[in-house]
Amino acid sequence: MVYEKLSKNALRCMYTADLLAGVLILAVIGAADLLWIFPKDLAVGKWISLALAVLTLFDACVSPWFRYNRYRYGIDEECIDIREGYLFIKRQIVPIERLHKLQIRTGPIDRAFHVAKVIVTTAGGDVTISFLERERAEEIAGSLRRRINEIAAQQKREQGEREDGRA
Repeated sequence: MVYEKLSKNALRCMYTADLLAGVLILAVIGAADLLWIFPKDLAVGKWISLALAVLTLFDACVSPWFRYNRYRYGIDEECIDIREGYLFIKRQIVPIERLHKLQIRTGPIDRAFHVAKVIVTTAGGDVTISFLERERAEEIAGSLRRRINEIAAQQKREQGEREDGRA
């Protein structure tokens, strides 16, 4: 199986999403620090807030690079194989014959960077191929749709042959 990497737009999208999430987390930390969660004379609370802020900024700056460099996906005639992760690598292998539904989804940040997600639904749940160029997402969805239709037609023919053999 040939594994494909993501485009540079995917990396930009990851950084933007993580930085926006980091800013939101920092705002919550700042609000908690300013309000009465930590008494004014409690220095430990201020140090905890500072440590959380530093960890949040570090994560927002480092995790997209790791996720981008570790993300791989491969699609062949039999299955879809996705490898992703930051600290822990997760591998998902989905047989194409088990697919039930395909979706292409984009969020506001995805649209800004011209990337999309292909969401594949099986009886066991959803699997997402993330951060694809829009055109590539359309190609993948189209080829998977054709393959699903071929498998369904083949199964229908085999079922008809079995029924003819019984009659």
